[in-house]
Parts: sequence; structure tokens; C-alpha cells
Amino acid sequence: MIVYSATKQQFVDDVRANAIADIIESEVARKLNRNSPRNEFISWENSLQYMFNVLHDDEIPASAGVSIEYNIPLTNRRVDFILTGKDENRQDTAVIVELKQWQEAQLTSKDAIVKTRFQHGVKETNHPSYQAWSYAALIEDYNQTVRDEAILLQPCAYLHNMKSAEVIKDDFYAEHVEKAPVFISPDALKLAEFLKKSVKYGDSDNIMYRIEHGKIKPSKNLADALASMLNGNPEFLMIDEQKLVYETALDLAHKAQQGKKQTLIVKGGPGTGKSVVAINLLAELTKRELLTQYVSKNAAPREVFKKMLTGTRKKTHIDNMFKGSGGYIDTPENLYGALIIDEAHRLNEKSGLYGNLGENQIKELINASAFNVFFIDEAQRVTLQDIGSIESIHYWADTLRSEVTELDLVSQFRCNGSDGYLAWIDNSLQIRETANTTLEDIDYDVKVFDDPNDMRKAIIDKNRINNKARMVAGYCWDWASKKKENKNDMDIIIPEYSFEAQWNLNDDGSLWLIAEKSVEQIGCIHTSQGLELDYIGVIIGDDFVIRDGKVVTDALKRSRNDRSVLGIKKRLKEDANKAKKLADEIIKNTYRTLMTRGQKGCFIFCTDRETREYFKQVADRNLGLDETAEDPDFGYKGLEFPIVSYEEAKPYQGFVPIYDLEVAAGGFSEQQAISNPDELDWVQLPEHINTTEGMFVTRVVGESMNKRIINGSWCLFKANPGGSRNGKVVLVQHHSIEDPDHGGTYTVKRYESEKVVEDGELVNQRVLLKPETNAYGYSPIVIEEGEELVVVGEFLSVL
Repeated sequence: MIVYSATKQQFVDDVRANAIADIIESEVARKLNRNSPRNEFISWENSLQYMFNVLHDDEIPASAGVSIEYNIPLTNRRVDFILTGKDENRQDTAVIVELKQWQEAQLTSKDAIVKTRFQHGVKETNHPSYQAWSYAALIEDYNQTVRDEAILLQPCAYLHNMKSAEVIKDDFYAEHVEKAPVFISPDALKLAEFLKKSVKYGDSDNIMYRIEHGKIKPSKNLADALASMLNGNPEFLMIDEQKLVYETALDLAHKAQQGKKQTLIVKGGPGTGKSVVAINLLAELTKRELLTQYVSKNAAPREVFKKMLTGTRKKTHIDNMFKGSGGYIDTPENLYGALIIDEAHRLNEKSGLYGNLGENQIKELINASAFNVFFIDEAQRVTLQDIGSIESIHYWADTLRSEVTELDLVSQFRCNGSDGYLAWIDNSLQIRETANTTLEDIDYDVKVFDDPNDMRKAIIDKNRINNKARMVAGYCWDWASKKKENKNDMDIIIPEYSFEAQWNLNDDGSLWLIAEKSVEQIGCIHTSQGLELDYIGVIIGDDFVIRDGKVVTDALKRSRNDRSVLGIKKRLKEDANKAKKLADEIIKNTYRTLMTRGQKGCFIFCTDRETREYFKQVADRNLGLDETAEDPDFGYKGLEFPIVSYEEAKPYQGFVPIYDLEVAAGGFSEQQAISNPDELDWVQLPEHINTTEGMFVTRVVGESMNKRIINGSWCLFKANPGGSRNGKVVLVQHHSIEDPDHGGTYTVKRYESEKVVEDGELVNQRVLLKPETNAYGYSPIVIEEGEELVVVGEFLSVL
């Protein structure tokens, strides 16, 4: 999403009219559904005035594009300013400008880290050149259009209030300044020269529109990239506070080797990259020959990581890198150079199978290593035994004379980079009140189901893509199938829907999340926390219900097999209010954690009807019929262009008809559209698209062409394409085929014909309609000679 987009000339006019900050504030409210703090408004006024001064140069084309506050895909990070156009070689170029109001900076000994003054004092932060470069690298990494169409991204930074470059251009930062030049106040004319060289000609090809609407590559999965990371390959770019945490940890590890014990506490919510930074540290500290181990209480992430490394290293080496938190009871002081404790909120007091060994896991971990990193999210404590807290880490660090440093991770990489979705969860589960009472304007796939069978089918469909979709549930059902004599019994039974399923496979244990045939089973908090999927389906049990709009939790509705609430009855007798408050926190945290396992989406079913209706209401964009009745454009969700009637349109003069394939599936033909043009809605396309007669827009659903067309994309087609169809992507209709994506008689595939010579002439023997997908279960559709095949149109582009 881009908050402000215009030509350079329009931007100049808006600044000259003293309107630019007001315009951006209005667009932030409209597009992001939030108010702008006063200091943010002032920064727009100040910084954009300086950019106006730089752009006030006739050699920078008036038709160059200006974009402000561009959201980097799959994150919550924004680029301040982008200038687009063509360079001297007429290559499409986007100059990324990181704007800073800093007046001075201080040198540090950490790579790409400087100190500067913020509102609440001097703090360490990323060097502006590194920040600009990392943002450009993220855009290129995520955006396939940028790569495929060779759009050049040129990052730089402009510190318009800084008078001296002594620190910011110090040789220590030369590597980063070379990648992204940094300009200070006296460099205004140099920045103008830099921009003129990068953007010599105007933006005639809508570069930012193509970037914003480009195909986004799915987020990498940590487990998939693990082996490469441990070999020293930078699979994940660390941006902003991630880079600061990483460099600070390396610095503290070095200090610890000099004799001063160090503890680093890193706070971060779901999807902020805690585990990514942890694995990067494991790789780098091991490379530096420090005896380092990755530690977690929960076995699931450790076992998944070990499985992904099988075959890349010796088993003993792998086992020595990943350890459980209960393995340090008798470890000599400072035996390890570094211990990296992930999911530290899950640490227990005692260790051992029966919880009767040792004194305190936090104490034992700090004692065992010269340097400790605790990655923690106190809102993910999900059992009565979880003692991991910032307060307790401070207590034991002070006791063991370890110096403590605290840092935060806030950049969001999961849940489509949506802070809004996380705030919606907190508000919906009534953990804390937020402004996100609905899912309006939140780019994350949330669906509430009335039938658990429908949700299971939806998850299985998503899983066909890349084996990264699973169902999980609150632990409200006994694990009957765990016993050998009951291995075929069903565990989760919801009789009113004839729904039955087993808990995660006993044979797979902690590897359930990645086991190939485990999508039919249901996982719990213990086999999913600390890991991530693309889609998660969550069954909310009777331990969490809504009554008269208020959340009511009941730990006694949990299964007797659930050790998360072991001892709750005793606690209720000792202090009922305290026990209920603690159990309420654990139940809410459990569902919060489960509902944030998906990078792309979360599906929800509630066993309780009133609770189900509540979630439908707070996820109101899924209400369906009522919204459709009020919004005539609801059926065109995602088609973000003006929709008009035939009478309002100028047919094929910037307007093309919208075909509904579900209606047309029974008899789609050119005659249908031509004979009844007044019955169709028309869409106004961007000016850069040269519309001609025969063009139409329709929605393509399914995964069969996901290498080229993302599921649900609105696409532009040309009816009755002339010339050879061979090798082209086409929309076809055939009465005897059934498309696996929607069961219809039409499909979008690549057309290939196999010809033979008969009587000296080439004739079609058969036609292959080939999918282009990385999903499972798709194969070419074969049309034999003599069978009627209608080519409805040729695919032109995704809108």
C-alpha cells in the first residue's frame, strides 16, 4: 500500500500550497484507519519541504513519480520517499530515500549501528544507509515483478538537518554507505545530481503501480531455510531492531569472553523474528568458535529443526546444537560461551519428567553460560508451570552477577506483516482493548466457519499448495488414541456436526507439524508453539466462550490429559480468585498463540454457538449476505478500480466488461456478452492500459497457475485471440472437463497442441492444457482430437 502517490509536479504543487502534510494525514486515516501523532505530522512537514527543495530542479522530470509511505510487502515497515522514472539507459528505476531529521550521530563498535538522539534520549539504531539498503533488498526479495521486469532499486539516505558527516560517513560504515549513499544538509545539490542520474526520464510506465501490484513471493519458512543459515548464508535480511539485537548480542558475547558475564533479554510478540535472530546468532557464534547451544522448553521447534538438518551434519553435531531447557542442572559455571534461549516464557522452575529435578531453569541457564540471550513474549505463557518472565530473569541475573541488557523486536513478519490482525486478536479475545474491533482494512485471511467439516476441507485445500496448513484446537478433548489398544479411536468428536478427528499422530510426536500425512490430525499448543505455517485452522473449545459479549473462560473444561492446567483444582481451593485469573490468562494466551501460527491466514470454528456468532461479528467482512446487499461491488472484492454500469461506461475506451465465470460456466461465449452488454458491469482500467474491443476482466481462482497468477487475482483477457495459441496462457471451456480448483467446465492453463502429419498436412492430434504451479495434485488436462474445445480468451495480465 502507498499512502501518497503523484507525479513530481503534483508533489511540488502540494508542497508549495502547504498542503502535503494535510493530504498525507488524510490518506493515512483513510487507508490505514489510524490517526497520525503530532510528531509524525511535523516530520512530514519538515522532511518533505527539504525533498521539495531538492526536486525543485528542471532536470528532474516533472513526470517522474513520487510515492510516500510505501508499505514493504509482508512486513509492517514503510519506505519514506520513492522517486520513479528511467535512468540514462531508459531502465525503469525506483530511488528509495530514507529521510532522517537527525542533527548528529555517534560512532559505535557494532556493524551498521550508530547512536543518535530520539525523543526520549540517546539510543542505538541502524545506520541510515543500512536501513535504506535493507528496505530495498527486502522489496527485491519479496517482489517477483521487480526481479522479472528488472526494475532497478537504488537506495540512499538524506539527513537534511545534519551539518557534519564525520561520523555518518566514517570508514567503519563504508561498506553500507557504498551500497546506499548518505547525504547531509550541505549535500542537497549532490543529492539532486544523484537523483538526476538515476531518474533522467519520467515515469511513463507506472513503475510504482507495477511494484505495488506485483506478484509477491511467499515468506520464507525458518525451518526450510535452517540448513542454509547454519552454513552462513543470509536467508533472512535483518532490518531495523532485528539488526540492532543481532549486533548487540555479538558485542555482549565478546564482552562476556573478557570476563564480565552478560544477559540479553529480547522482548517480542508473535512474528517479530525472534527465532530468526536466534538461529542467525547460533550460526555466527558457532562460526566464531564459541561453544553455543539453542535452547527451548518446548520440544516441537527443536525436533523440527533437527529433522530439517538431517543429512547436512553428523547427528551428534545436530543434537549438541539443540537442547532442552532442563539439561543444565549440574552444568559447571560458564561452561558455554553462549546459550540462546528461544520461547523463554515457557521455562519451568523444576526439570525432569516428574518436575522434581533442579532448582530453577532460569538460574541454571544463566549459571551455565558466560552469555545468555532470552527471547521472550510473556503473552505466550500457556501453562501453570511457565515461569519465564522478565522480572525472574532480572532476579537471577542479578543474583549471579550477570549484567542485563533489554531490547525489543517490533517489526512484524508473520500474519502478512499485519500489526492490525494481532491487535484484532487481542481485542477479540479481550486480552486488551484496541482500536481494531473489526478486520476492516486488515490484509490477512480470516474466516469463521459454521461447520468444522468445512474448515477441515478448506485447510486440506490450502495444504495442497506446499504442505503448510494444519488444524489445531484448545485441549478440551481427551487423547484416547494415544494408547495402543485405542489407536483407531477418534479424540476430537463434535457429534452435532458428525465431525471426528484424532489428536496429532503419536508416531510423529513433535514432528507432527511437518509430517506429510498429518493434515488429517489436529495439533495442540505443545506441537505448534514456536513454529509457523501458511494457514492455521483453530477449533475454539468450551474452555473459551462468550456470554452477553463477555469472555468467560473455564479451565475445568480442559481435558484431564492437559498438563497445562495441572493442579488448577488445588489452586482453586487455595485461592479461587487468583487461580481463575491465572487460568484466564493461560487460556487466552493459548488461543492467541494458536491464532498467530499462520503467515497468511487463520480459519476459526467455535464449538459454542454464541461464541461462533461473536467471532463472525468481529470478523465482519465475512458476514456475506448482509454486506453484499449493502455493497453492490462486494462481488468484486480486490478489483480496486471504478465499477460502472454499461450506460456510464465508454466501452473499450478505458472501460472493459467484467465476466462472471461462475455464471458463464454453463455456456460462456462471445455472443453472450455482445448480445447483452447492458447486463454487465464495466471496470475502468488505469490509463497506461490501452484497451481494445474484445478485452474483458474476470477473476481466476485456484492454485493451478500460481507461478503466474495468484489465487483470486483479477485478470485481463482478450477474446478470440488471433494467430497460434500454442504456448499461450488461455481461458478455455470444455463440457467434459472438470477443473480441480472449482469443478467448473472452464479453466485457465497453458495451451500446447501436439500435431501429426496426415496427407501432407499438419493437424492437431490432441491438446494439452498444462498447469504452472508448485501446488500438489495438478496434472495436464488432455483434449483428444474431435472433442469440442472453446478458447474463450488469451490471458494478458494480472491487474
